[in-house]
Amino acid sequence: MDELKMYQVSTLQALALGYTRAVIDVEELEKHGDTGLGTFTGVDGEMIFLDGKCYRAKEDGSVVEAEKKMGVPFASICYLKGSRTFELSQVKGIDELKNILNNKIEEKFGLNSMHMVRIDGGFPVVHARSESAYHAIHVSLKDMLAETQKSFCFEQVHGSLVCVYYPDYMDGINAAGWHFHFVSDDRTKGGHVFKIEMSSGKVQLDKINLIELQLPTEPMFDTYALKGASEDEIKQVEQGK
Repeated sequence: MDELKMYQVSTLQALALGYTRAVIDVEELEKHGDTGLGTFTGVDGEMIFLDGKCYRAKEDGSVVEAEKKMGVPFASICYLKGSRTFELSQVKGIDELKNILNNKIEEKFGLNSMHMVRIDGGFPVVHARSESAYHAIHVSLKDMLAETQKSFCFEQVHGSLVCVYYPDYMDGINAAGWHFHFVSDDRTKGGHVFKIEMSSGKVQLDKINLIELQLPTEPMFDTYALKGASEDEIKQVEQGK
């Protein structure tokens, strides 16, 4: 079996509790993969990493290429090989898409492994969110997003979903289950996805069997009680609430 590695910056527990300081920068992140997702220092927008380029979805849903020296407090990235490919027809909602992807990874006994998926297709509706920077210490991600998060809807758009799956037992290192970010084909629209409709799509899927976890090195990181991150709050943030 080919060795496929997920490179992760920090943990979702740390992000949820408000550790949003730079661990590495975009230039360093680019050395570890070509496909993934994450965010930027102060949660300054949503990261979509595709075709070896790092994009930032701003609070209004517009997308720009991220500057090389922008800080990265949290991300998951890999080199996507597309070990499995398949086509999708109409998908009426995000729960249906999750069920389809779960069934596909279960076919190969993959529910206890990480996965990276890219879906290129047509989307009648994409409901997404992003946010602007909130610089503070020990302010939870939920409270930050309550101040900065903006939601928006794209209609009749073609683009790509970057989809990351972590198994339940890794909850806290990342979000258990599926996490979706979107960017349009013209790289002008995108964000963190919480509702979706798809007319058709081409899927590339990789099962990941190795993880490299880059933790923050500054002493402040050790002032966070990471087990105190609320599972309910993480789910609320993930679902765009």
